[in-house]
Amino acid sequence: MLSTTQSVNSVLAPGNLRKVHHIALNVRDMQASRYFYGTILGLHELTGDEVPATLLELVASGKVANFITPDGTILDLFGEPDLTPPNPDPEKTFTRAYHLAFDIDPQLFDRAVTVIRENKIAIAHGPVTRPTGRGVYFYDPDGFMIEIRCDPDVH
Repeated sequence: MLSTTQSVNSVLAPGNLRKVHHIALNVRDMQASRYFYGTILGLHELTGDEVPATLLELVASGKVANFITPDGTILDLFGEPDLTPPNPDPEKTFTRAYHLAFDIDPQLFDRAVTVIRENKIAIAHGPVTRPTGRGVYFYDPDGFMIEIRCDPDVH
């Protein structure tokens, strides 16, 4: 809502922002995070000509890894080996970002939970069933909360 001192020219109009371009996460252990996002969650890691030209040097030096989500959003991982959370307990770590949620077909939700458990990834919450669907919350190797969720199965 515009304040009385703002003009229409000082704000972006609805639709000016087209999409989420990328999400960037700082990670302590690049190899663990690449395995988590690429192997466990099955996201495609950008390599070779797929890597944006602006990141080629950082990717080549191992400081950045790029993944693409099924809807085309880029997930950038930036290696920060000295990264320490404000509190080692992820339940108490302050961050303005709460979690990153991935959507999955309702028929594959239980399989996703099995994969999380088989990889001995601690589940923070869930699986839960709500009117909006089902979800399971867990942590990546750096303690950032990830959700896998699905819409209600109407079958």
